[in-house]
Amino acid sequence: MSVKTIYLAGGCFWGTQKFFDQFEGVLSTRVGYANGPTENPSYQQVCASSGHAETVQIDYDPERIGLEALLDAYFLTIDPTSYHRQGGDMGIQYRTGIYYTDPEDLPLLKARLAKEQEKYKAPILVELEPLENFYPAEEYHQKYLDKNPGGYCHIPRQLLELGKNGGKR
Repeated sequence: MSVKTIYLAGGCFWGTQKFFDQFEGVLSTRVGYANGPTENPSYQQVCASSGHAETVQIDYDPERIGLEALLDAYFLTIDPTSYHRQGGDMGIQYRTGIYYTDPEDLPLLKARLAKEQEKYKAPILVELEPLENFYPAEEYHQKYLDKNPGGYCHIPRQLLELGKNGGKR
């Protein structure tokens, strides 16, 4: 089995992790802080505008779920035209971004962003950059919504059940 990894920032990472955990072919997820200027930031530093994005590392089996399918799912959960905001969360850490480690993914990523742009008059503000760094978040953030089922999430609850419904909304 081959394993690929993509890093997606989609606002608060609690819901983004819970959302991607439901899909067959997603092998593991981990929340953390990406593409910021300092090493090993704390949650408090990230919330104080350290410059990192709340991001989910997604390890997946490309034979079972493709990158395009992951991106299609991602765009269900975000407003790609929103600047540093998703749902009720505002700040640089809540920006949207696609951070890649395999340069061979770049043509597909660019094409998928262009396809998404066709749906909007306003410009898409999703960052598309190589992953510069990723620091795992504190343990209490990992699988947060599993530990705290009533916790805040900007993603509509029915989307967190999408995998159970055979992909139907």
